[in-house]
Amino acid sequence: MCGRYVSPDQASIERHWNLIRGGNPYARRYNVAPSTPVPVLQQPADGGALTLAAARWGLIPAWWKQNKLPTHSINARSEEAATKPMWRNPYRFARCLVPALGWYEWSQHEFSDPETGEIRTRKQAHYLYVERDEPVGLAGLLAQWTSASGEPVLSCAILTRAASQSASEVHDRMPVIIARAAEPDWLDPYLTDAGKVAALIRDGVVDAVRHYPVSPLVNSPRNESPELIRPLEPDPPPRG
Repeated sequence: MCGRYVSPDQASIERHWNLIRGGNPYARRYNVAPSTPVPVLQQPADGGALTLAAARWGLIPAWWKQNKLPTHSINARSEEAATKPMWRNPYRFARCLVPALGWYEWSQHEFSDPETGEIRTRKQAHYLYVERDEPVGLAGLLAQWTSASGEPVLSCAILTRAASQSASEVHDRMPVIIARAAEPDWLDPYLTDAGKVAALIRDGVVDAVRHYPVSPLVNSPRNESPELIRPLEPDPPPRG
């Protein structure tokens, strides 16, 4: 699962992927939420330079006809993306990278209620990342949909996988992080064999991540500041 993440600013994206300076200024975002526009990278079929575009986070397949947009399309399970109608065409023909600095997950913790002594559970937010302040490319799927009014809408989903050993300390799922050396193959528009795409997800990904607990402020998508990724200070020990 990846339901909230941190997105780098445009200068960081251009520097990391050696892009020509574009016209769309992307600010760093600390609490990217579903259905909002996010930067994505795609390789043109003519072999030109990578393109940076904005896509709605929450994929809308080209064949979608209902008035209500799909509600569970921000993540695609990599184990079933090759066969599910929602994902199978983008999986083969429209892959992208979603630039990210890290993402959030929530773990369950038991605690004793100081008033009643009851054992209760609460959620603790964690920030997960590969290298602090270094972008990574999350494996994404793209779709171009046309609304009833004729407006073209580019949208995306982030592929997820079973968590690596380090990420599983927080959650049992994680986004697919494409290793730098595997990015050209992942973005190759002529790589359409589903088996080879699956091999990239198996062998061309980053496993090692770091994490630490963060403030519950991240629980609300309305909150947006660097404070969200600051390590949570431990509670002071009780006075004896």
